[in-house]
Parts: sequence; structure tokens; C-alpha cells
Amino acid sequence: MGDTLAIALSNLGSPMVLFFALGAAAALARSDLALPEAVAKALALYLMLAIGFKGGVGVAAHGLDLGLVVTLAAGAVLSAFVPLVAFVLLSWMSSLPRVDRAAVAGHYGSISIVTLVAASESVQGLGLAYEGYIVAVAAVMETPAILVALWLASRGDGRRPAAEDHGGGLFREIALNGSVIVLIGAFVIGMITGEKGLADIAPFIVDPFKGILCLFLLDMGVIAGRGLRAGYRSMTPGVIGFGLLMPLVGAAIATPFAWLCGLSAGGAALLITLTASASYIAVPAAMRIALPEARPAIYLTLSLGITFPFNLTLGIPLYAAIGQLIAS
Repeated sequence: MGDTLAIALSNLGSPMVLFFALGAAAALARSDLALPEAVAKALALYLMLAIGFKGGVGVAAHGLDLGLVVTLAAGAVLSAFVPLVAFVLLSWMSSLPRVDRAAVAGHYGSISIVTLVAASESVQGLGLAYEGYIVAVAAVMETPAILVALWLASRGDGRRPAAEDHGGGLFREIALNGSVIVLIGAFVIGMITGEKGLADIAPFIVDPFKGILCLFLLDMGVIAGRGLRAGYRSMTPGVIGFGLLMPLVGAAIATPFAWLCGLSAGGAALLITLTASASYIAVPAAMRIALPEARPAIYLTLSLGITFPFNLTLGIPLYAAIGQLIAS
């Protein structure tokens, strides 16, 4: 338990989280700190390219076998299903506008890479092995949640004819969204080029990644801080309660999937952790481009300010215990 607490404190004091806090503090203090919109979008696309490419390389390195295919499929199903549950639950617990509920739901269907890293360290500290392709599963779990979030948001768009809502035009529009194209395309390119491709562009997508992530989260913090100044009343007890309850709901949904996939105790713990986590990298990047009217003050405060520390301090030990239970 002491090791897990140390990991939690380390992640909460990481440069990425602290740069987000700096941006939020600057905005709350009414600083003029801001990134140009074009720069912010470029950073978002870079992060999605890097995440997708490295996930594809992970699949190429492992090779295709039944265990990988089944777990990848389970991850995709979970990523598509959890946002629907999150959307319904948030509808019960809050009166947020539909676009905000959809954006939040997408975050909870997707995953947090930093939470995965912390969980990996925790399960290793417990002496539990896990399947290396879980990182590839994490990459697969990014896109379905984004697609579902955009679909949920568009269902409430009064400007869209109802007939079109049920046709193929809507899904084509979602699938061809620029951020989704970059994420999926980079994943496929990573699978095709493998480790050699990663080595060729490592100076672009590996070495600068954390620094660019810090800059991206600084900007996200600024946006969240400005949103809090204008819309802090939206963070009601119901919304905050959702941020604490949804990780447990996600873990409960993922547990039978982890058991059916036949994962090891460590692998099961990590799949449960992924499903219980909430994105604050890929999905905010996608929402910034695809749903600019959704408020980062809500979805980033929930994912990064409430669910992230909850998982680091209380969630990961619980998910590890569940993994050990279902794999025994």
C-alpha cells in the first residue's frame, strides 16, 4: 500500500499535472497567458498522431494471436459501451447540456495513459505479471469512445434532420473527422512500419512527447481555469459525484470482460484500470477540434481533477485486488 501511495504522490507531482495546474491558476488569476488557436490544434493533432503510432508499433511487435485479438476486441467494445453508460448516468445526476454530457462520456470511455503507467508500476510492485500488448489495447480504446461521444452530441443537434441521424451520412461524418483520421491512420502506419518506423521518427514522436504534452496541458489548464471562472456553478454535487462514481462503474463493467479474455492477474488489473480511467490527452484533443462548444472546465475538471487522483490513490489498489480475484 505504501508503494502505491508513493506512485500516487509521484504522479500528482508530475510535470504534466503541474503544468495543467499552472495554466488553471494563471487563468483564475486573470493572466493573459494563452496559446494561439492554430498552435493549440497542432499540438492536439501531434499528441493523437504519437499515441496512435506507438500503439500500432506495440501490436506489430507482439504479433497477432488469439489472446491479442480477443483483448483488442474487448477493449473496443468497452470503449464504445462505457460512454453510453456514462452519458445516461450523468443525465440522471446533472442538468448539463447535451454537448457537455457527450464530451464527458467520451472521456470516460477512453483511457488515461498516465493512470496506466501508475497501475503498471503498482502491479509489478505486487509481483504480478501482465501481458505486454495491454498498451496496444489502450490505443484501441481511444477511438471508439470519441466516435460515440460525437454521435451522442450530434443526436441532440436540432439543425440536423432526423432522417439523417439514422442514415450513413452521420457515421461517415464522424469517421472522417480529422482528429479521428489522424489517430486511426497513425495506428495503422505504426502497425505497418513497426519498430523500424518508430526508430526512424523517434526524435519527433518519442523524445519531445512529454514536453509537448506539458505545453498542451498548460493550454488545457488555461481553458479550464477560464471556464471555471465563468461556469463554476455547473460543477454541482451531482457532477462531482459522477466523477467519483463513474470509475467504479467502469471497473464493474470491465471485470467480466477481463475474466472472459483469460488475462493474467496483472493484465486483468490493467484492463480494469483502463476502463475505469478517464482521458485527459487524446479525448480533450479531439473535443477541442470536433466539439469546441463543449466546456473543458467540466470535462477536464472531472477527468483530471477528480477521477485521476481517485484512481491513483484508491482505485488502482482495488483494481489490482479484483484482478487477483478473477485470475485465481
